[in-house]
Amino acid sequence: MNSLGQCAGMRASGIMRYGVCALLALVFALAGMNALAQAAPAVSRETAELENQVQRIAYTLRCLVCQNQSIAESNAPLALDLREQVREQLIQGRSEAEITNYMVERYGDFVLYRPPLRVATLGLWLGPFVLLLAGAGWLVVRLRKRARQARTVLTPVQRQQARALLDGLDDSGSGVMAPEDDPAGKQDQERAGS
Repeated sequence: MNSLGQCAGMRASGIMRYGVCALLALVFALAGMNALAQAAPAVSRETAELENQVQRIAYTLRCLVCQNQSIAESNAPLALDLREQVREQLIQGRSEAEITNYMVERYGDFVLYRPPLRVATLGLWLGPFVLLLAGAGWLVVRLRKRARQARTVLTPVQRQQARALLDGLDDSGSGVMAPEDDPAGKQDQERAGS
């Protein structure tokens, strides 16, 4: 009994030790998070408004590297540079329209995520629809060609031969194939002869 009591006491002290360690770790973690929160500079209202404007403009500009993402979504170095340019121009007091016009002058209409409908950008607007129609046309042509190939007409002799094969008849119409005409029968005869 005595050794059993000591064992239980050791377990209880081990559990308490782990509990104390876990509690200390939690206290230090909370203290560290508090220190980080105090060290982080408070975001001013002007900074938050500036960042909102940068994001709003960045979502309207296409990443020239990725091309399927806006510069707000892309992490390409060029997209990061363009976002920084937008931020600097906003700080200088330029409007969103002025910044967008500057980017179009520098990179062309392709930099806009929704380029204007012009003769030069007609391919950007109509290209996907043209490709979709071309793909659908190709599919229709292929399906019609396949349907024509499947509808091959048999001659009367070919029909009779096919009917005979399906009915299990030989060419003479006797209903039983001669062993020499039956490939399986030939193989059986060859095996028996060897």
